[in-house]
Amino acid sequence: MTDTDTDIDTDAESTADSSQPILVASLEESTGKTAIALALASLARERGEDVGYMKPKGTRLQSNVGKTLDEDPMLAKELLDLEAEIHDLEPVVYSPTFVEQAIRGREQPDEVRERVREAFDALAADHDRLILEGGGSYDVGEIVELADADLAELLDARVLLVAPYEVPGDADDVLAAARTFGDRLAGVVFNNVSDAAYDGLETDVVPFLEGRGIDVHGVIPRERTLAGVTVAELADELGASTLVDAGDDAYVERFTVGAMGADSALRHFRRTKDAAVITGGDRAEIHTAALEAPGVRCLILTGGHRPSGAIVGQATEKGMPILSVQTDTLTTVERAEDVIRSGRTRDAGTVERMTELLADHATVDELLDE
Repeated sequence: MTDTDTDIDTDAESTADSSQPILVASLEESTGKTAIALALASLARERGEDVGYMKPKGTRLQSNVGKTLDEDPMLAKELLDLEAEIHDLEPVVYSPTFVEQAIRGREQPDEVRERVREAFDALAADHDRLILEGGGSYDVGEIVELADADLAELLDARVLLVAPYEVPGDADDVLAAARTFGDRLAGVVFNNVSDAAYDGLETDVVPFLEGRGIDVHGVIPRERTLAGVTVAELADELGASTLVDAGDDAYVERFTVGAMGADSALRHFRRTKDAAVITGGDRAEIHTAALEAPGVRCLILTGGHRPSGAIVGQATEKGMPILSVQTDTLTTVERAEDVIRSGRTRDAGTVERMTELLADHATVDELLDE
């Protein structure tokens, strides 16, 4: 073999590697996986690559003109200006109905995998590289032998794992996922890391994981506008009436239920941060406790009951919004959690901000060049 032949082979191998698809998987739901996938696609485009997107299993579902579709491929189609049809971007709608049919043997794994493969081949023919998005968590799809590890094998993809982080023990989850993905794991990006956890992650956990052969491609700090919803957005999503119109630009990152006694409630509320308290509209003692807790940003009163004039007055004086819904507490909690779980990937601005964060805090070129 001549020197020229060697150079040609090396270049061809490099080209093949650079076009290998990247599957963005997640340890759990609501880790920012969609935002990171679309941001990664945007950054690859800035490098001159013609990049497409695919979410083989649609899991974040909504009803659209009589069909159940995943919101993420629709957003990707808009933001990345993709010409592909939704049925190729999302060949499997992983709905409760689909799962039931699969369990009853009416959705065969081989046929589902073939459907995904055909859609992938159609998309890959039009792009230099595809960014693939996994299910809500990396084990979703096991019922039809199409969990994210199966997808990576089927589509010859490298895997970028998106992980949350709060305490050192969270490394267990990363190590377990790494064992599942094996050699296909390209590395990990920790997202939405709080200031309190950031230093310990950087100085202790990242070196530990890299010592175990797991590349950490980035640690993305918590960005409030991406981590929570404003009170105004929450009111809109819940269809709530606003009883005290103040502080509706405050961010809510979590919910707590006021179902205990007043003393216990006050102790509990004082330990929470950036929270909305959901409780019955007739629980005046809980309302008072919530108003006294510095970390509570909003009161959500259920059952259509109005609070007393005294509570409304105190909330107005403190500048704490009070929302009222007709639904019961359990239903309201489920709907509120769905709002948070739906993620912050709703528009171009959100993806643009994540693109900036990824460029600043992750080794994007190293990941794309592997």
